[in-house]
Amino acid sequence: MKPLEILVAIPKWAKATPDQVLDSPAFAMPCRLGEEQVSLRLGAVQPSDTLDLAILFGDERHSLRLARSTRFSELDKVWDSRADMPEPILLALVEKECGPLLQMLENAVRRQLRLVGLATSPDPDARMLSAQVNDIVFALTRSETVAAAFGILRHVDFASPELRAETFASEAEFAAFALAPADLASLSVGDALLVPEIGSVPPRLVVDGRFVVDESGVAPFADDGRCRVVAAEMRNVSLGELFDAAENPRRVEGEAPGQLRLTQGGKTIAYGRLDRLGEQPAFIVESPAS
Repeated sequence: MKPLEILVAIPKWAKATPDQVLDSPAFAMPCRLGEEQVSLRLGAVQPSDTLDLAILFGDERHSLRLARSTRFSELDKVWDSRADMPEPILLALVEKECGPLLQMLENAVRRQLRLVGLATSPDPDARMLSAQVNDIVFALTRSETVAAAFGILRHVDFASPELRAETFASEAEFAAFALAPADLASLSVGDALLVPEIGSVPPRLVVDGRFVVDESGVAPFADDGRCRVVAAEMRNVSLGELFDAAENPRRVEGEAPGQLRLTQGGKTIAYGRLDRLGEQPAFIVESPAS
């Protein structure tokens, strides 16, 4: 599985609305600004001193509020006197200086962008999206069209510390085998189940009951009904660890601990320990699950 496939398999993210994706600290939309490959991210605050423009995406009217930036050098020179400039001259300067930004937004929203004019009386209650691309800060109407174009899972930054820190319960699995229902039902304290794969086959991690991590990478977990011998204690695995295991598969290291559980279908059947029966490792039943 790739990181995006992992994210899609997690209900919280699979069901995330565009607004929820946009509001995530992990939101980072890859864009091209002129010849630069950049990331569009949410701004910390709404810009205050702005040049307010009326634009159209297709036939939908939006507001674009540009903050002062030295990247727009000619516009920066006239910034303090912009209110005294004729609107056609100011708009021509915007089209010349801000063309790459306007083109970037057009590509991002996937609708033709047209500069209508100055927004002479912007709505103070309009729902705006504060954004930043490198040193360019702006606010854009947070319409359904914009949210739907921006707020998709492909625009999540898998390197985001906040995203990578999300954790899931996991269990180390050391053996899996079929056991007849009658034998399973008759298990009692002191019984031994041979588990020859322990020590000869690498363990694997089952994370959140959804993923398997082993030397092949990360794959969906499918419960095939077999009995499984797992560590008694669960441990947390971060989403970052899952992403790393998907990109750079490696053998899961670890020896079977002293305390183990016998499970089937996600339920614990018995607790026990690892011992030897002759030359073979064996799971010794110590107590049934309560």
